[in-house]
Amino acid sequence: MRLAGRLLLGLAIVAALAWTLTALQYQGVGVWRVLAQVAAVAVALALGLLVWRGRSARPLVGLLVAAVVVGLWWSSIKPMADRDWAEDVARGVTGKVEEDIVTLRNIRDFTWSTPDTFAPAWRDETLRLSNLKTVDLVTSVWANPAIAHTLISFGFADGRHIVFSAEIRREKGEVFSEIGGFFKEFELVLIAATEADIIRLRSDVRGERVSVFPLQLTADQREALFRSYINLGNQLSEKPRFYQTVTSNCTTIIWRLARTVDDRLPLDWRVLLSGYLPGYLHDLGLLEGSLKQALHNARIAPQPDVAREDFSRLVRGLQP
Repeated sequence: MRLAGRLLLGLAIVAALAWTLTALQYQGVGVWRVLAQVAAVAVALALGLLVWRGRSARPLVGLLVAAVVVGLWWSSIKPMADRDWAEDVARGVTGKVEEDIVTLRNIRDFTWSTPDTFAPAWRDETLRLSNLKTVDLVTSVWANPAIAHTLISFGFADGRHIVFSAEIRREKGEVFSEIGGFFKEFELVLIAATEADIIRLRSDVRGERVSVFPLQLTADQREALFRSYINLGNQLSEKPRFYQTVTSNCTTIIWRLARTVDDRLPLDWRVLLSGYLPGYLHDLGLLEGSLKQALHNARIAPQPDVAREDFSRLVRGLQP
């Protein structure tokens, strides 16, 4: 039993050291980061030596004290709203609802030439909730078919589509890191955009595999889901949050918002492996027909020569 206890304590020290070193790698700065990492290694070696000598009480107390110190430092790292953001995520959407009228601010409508070259454009829109007619799930796969970026597109009677996308809020020059997403590397932003911007960027410019799935929702469900996105945008504007790779990403945000419409929605492994999310929605009765047919019909082709105002209709197989 003593040997097992010493082994478990030693493993806990190694795990705590690995987590601390990684956290410092993403959150430390300059010389301070190096000094803190050296100090963490020194403390871990000292505790490991005490475990090796069979003095289990002292290393346990030391590990607890070190955990408190690291925990206090970690809790002091807060999300911010005023960093030097990359231009495409510089503005999160906000909105106001007055009876049937919705005013959305900061809708992105960029024209993309390459993944890094664009003509920026932001605008405000006024919409009527009574004109909300469709809701589509959009998935975009770029490498592993089990992982997709997910977006929700709301279609209105006048042909306009507003797409909401929960994304990392990158600083200028910053790139996405799955590991960094576990360690408070990125804030979360809710982007609202036109389909000619945010979908075309993925299907035409980046060459990703994009699919558009019409969701079978009632008018009340469509409106409630739309309102939930507006509420999220307003909340993030007032109180920033961190993006988290597993618990607060593009797909889990959709699931949580959907639960505001129906809190009976079960959590499913396909919420995490977002490439399989259409299968989950099909099982819930939100996709029409068979899953095989839905997957086939949802896939869109690049539309490089299509006018921006015709993009949404043509990707759905409709005439402009």
